[in-house]
Amino acid sequence: MTKPPRSKPLLRDAEAPIRSKPRGKRNPAQPQLPFDPMPDRVEPALAQLKAHPPRGDQWSWELKWDGYRLAVHIEPAGIRILTRGGHDWTHRFPAIEAAARALGPATMIIDGEAVVLDEEGRPDFGLLQQSLGASGKMTGNRASDAVLYAFDLIYLDGHDLRGVEYRSRRHLLEDTLDGKDGAIRLSETLDAEPAVLLEHVCRLGLEGIVGKNLDQPYRSGRIGDWVKVKCVQSEAFMVVGYEPSTASSAGFGSLVLAAYRDHDLVHVGSVGTGFREAETNKLRKMLDKLRWKQKQPPVPYSGKADIIWVEPTLIAEIEFRAWTADHKLRHPSYKGLRERQDNADIFRLD
Repeated sequence: MTKPPRSKPLLRDAEAPIRSKPRGKRNPAQPQLPFDPMPDRVEPALAQLKAHPPRGDQWSWELKWDGYRLAVHIEPAGIRILTRGGHDWTHRFPAIEAAARALGPATMIIDGEAVVLDEEGRPDFGLLQQSLGASGKMTGNRASDAVLYAFDLIYLDGHDLRGVEYRSRRHLLEDTLDGKDGAIRLSETLDAEPAVLLEHVCRLGLEGIVGKNLDQPYRSGRIGDWVKVKCVQSEAFMVVGYEPSTASSAGFGSLVLAAYRDHDLVHVGSVGTGFREAETNKLRKMLDKLRWKQKQPPVPYSGKADIIWVEPTLIAEIEFRAWTADHKLRHPSYKGLRERQDNADIFRLD
């Protein structure tokens, strides 16, 4: 993205330097320059899912990161790292906290996504989940190797930027980070036709792309100013049971999943791939503590499988290819557990 040209110097080398007059006291009759108070929390802007990238020059494109959405507040009193749901996870991202402290003494709110990169430099949600020790309850584990990819700037040095168009916020974010490659990095914009860009991103095994309207302010919620196009669908589903394993008494065959239809949970199939052996045994212990004690299962079920039902408490991130005609997941694969404080959206059936 082309930045606006910098101002030309006012003096030539041969000219005498200009010195400012001594600063006098402020006239009390003159008004103070207004500053915006830093908001305690900003509800994040969310991207609408699209089957195809929209056309037009008003869109800026970047990678869709596979991690946890965070807002980093750099304040005079210190650093706060908030989840999408507004929970304070500062202690869980020490490297990001240290990088944010190094950006001071400026005050700002950075919007971004925390990821853990694999050996090939690709974001891996499973690695992030492992580093945090996500287990359906707060463990206090820390993701020391997590990196924040920053993609927006909401507040800077006394000025609330939510009313400013994205192209200007983006320039300010680029100037603020200025090539830093530590635990807080710039989410780079990608200069290519979005359809071609998506093809290359999918070939590399990444999750997809996100487009942002350059002319729009920062608006919370899923307004349509931001859009996402995914290579493979990935959503959060509620775990409502498991099928026992025929090979191991300590594990399970598959997890039974549910989504919302209006206010009710409905069965959307099972997932039996994507698990590591140690993770399977750990999950089984968690599930056994959540066994369903009522006669009727937590979701309507007409299948024949022998299912052990559990309290709908755990949220699993599931990758899948499509939906079947009877509203079941096609080729699902387990990616990891979401923590409730991450405020993940349980998938809703239209």
